[in-house]
Amino acid sequence: MRILVVEDEEGLAHGLRSGLEAEGFAVDVALDGTDGLWRARETAYDAIVLDIMLPGLNGYRVCAALRAEENWTPVLMLTAKEGEWDEVEGLDTGADDYLTKPFSYAVLLARLRALLRRDPHRRPAVLTAGDLRLDPAAKEVTRGGERVALTARELALLEFLLRRRGETVSKREILAHVWDDDFEGDPNIVEVYVNHLRAKLDRPFGRAAIETVRGSGYRLASDGG
Repeated sequence: MRILVVEDEEGLAHGLRSGLEAEGFAVDVALDGTDGLWRARETAYDAIVLDIMLPGLNGYRVCAALRAEENWTPVLMLTAKEGEWDEVEGLDTGADDYLTKPFSYAVLLARLRALLRRDPHRRPAVLTAGDLRLDPAAKEVTRGGERVALTARELALLEFLLRRRGETVSKREILAHVWDDDFEGDPNIVEVYVNHLRAKLDRPFGRAAIETVRGSGYRLASDGG
């Protein structure tokens, strides 16, 4: 899933980016509220981690502007401020959750996963298509009850395909959600990773769940193939 981190403390921002990318997320970073708002308007993110005390526009104003434009991307607010009224203001401007610094990275991950499940689109905790099953929190994949080991990028691609199962998704959509804006390599990397998934999840089990839709992209069969 693709995450936007809006945080002016560069060390924390890049630490979050590195940690989230290691978990298989595609991550963009904005170091001020103005850039954060622009990015959130221009790109379809799956969730936003938004600091409150930001240069340019503070987090309250960024969140309020997005909600006024009917942008319902889940927002997790971060702040060094304490007190119930700060939390009230954050939630009342449209944030979905609130975390006070310093925070546990494990808690932040768990809350992000919860926000992704609360998206307007159905986001169950465990994703399935027939006998293909992915638990994003545990990073566990099974096919017909047999565990299959995947890399972080393979997991991210599988999660995206499962969340869009039955739909045709283009290479551009996959790159936008599984990689990030900094990716400057060959777009055919998508084909390479699709083939990795087929080699691990389809061929050994006599399935053909991941279909190539000529001229359009790829589709994961709703029934798991």
